[in-house]
Amino acid sequence: MRLFRSARWLMLALLVCLIPASSQAGVFISVNFGPPVLPVYVQPVCPQPGLMWTPGYWGYGPDGYFWVPGAWVPAPYAGALWTPGYWGWSNGLYVFNPGYWGLHVGYYGGINYGFGYGGIGFAGGMWRGGVFAYNTAVVHVGGGFHSVYVDRAAVDRGFVARDSHVAFSGGPGGINHPANAQERTFAHEAHTPATSFQTQHESAARTDRTAYARNNGGHPANLAASRPLAAEAHTAPAAGRAAGVGRAPGASNAMRANTGAGARSTQTRTTTPSRRAAPARPAAQSRSNAAPKSNPRPAAKPKPEGHEK
Repeated sequence: MRLFRSARWLMLALLVCLIPASSQAGVFISVNFGPPVLPVYVQPVCPQPGLMWTPGYWGYGPDGYFWVPGAWVPAPYAGALWTPGYWGWSNGLYVFNPGYWGLHVGYYGGINYGFGYGGIGFAGGMWRGGVFAYNTAVVHVGGGFHSVYVDRAAVDRGFVARDSHVAFSGGPGGINHPANAQERTFAHEAHTPATSFQTQHESAARTDRTAYARNNGGHPANLAASRPLAAEAHTAPAAGRAAGVGRAPGASNAMRANTGAGARSTQTRTTTPSRRAAPARPAAQSRSNAAPKSNPRPAAKPKPEGHEK
């Protein structure tokens, strides 16, 4: 059985290599069965300004689906927003479309990842004059945050399937949300791929035997990273620079975000953004986020979030 799985994984990897890089909106990695449902979990309190929430998701490795914990990540440049990766259905295969950074949140299959990612856009906050303001109606922030606001209506408008935990889009039982005109437009903008630290974060989950659904029954023990990932500075896309968007809220802010709350020391890298092809078909993972209290300070006992109500 193990030999069969290894052979299948090798064939899928070879298939990916045959696909032109310019057309890789997704990677074919599974056949006949989709990812498990999205788990419900508590979002760690954001320890410092300048961090963006990247929700957890199911990746795929040699032994099947594994859980990549959600994490706070320093924004790679001022104005950067994260579009989560998603699983989509195409011609009998489940296709994973990687997440990316951009000036807008694009299409992610209508999946309800929670914490402001209800399926359409992002309601967890917005950039204001080079500073990210957090919507405390849906995200948890620590004390001392000044750029906060409460907008429950924006959260409610972003749901596709409010109570769904489905983790893929399209196909039998998947979320049914074709990309709208705005999402298609955002998908064709200049994007920056996941930082090297995000890639390392996924790789670490891939090597964790307890992260695999076959070992944990779809209930991973490590659902969210307790510490922010390290900072990596990128240059904003040309459209952002023309609109006055700068580099990362300073590598300084990003660095402070990673040194707080017992976080490991951070490294800062400077790279240039790359253009990512438009996402393939919808893939959906859904999850709800228990809405945190509107108080800018963290609730004494935050509710489990992976699905917003």
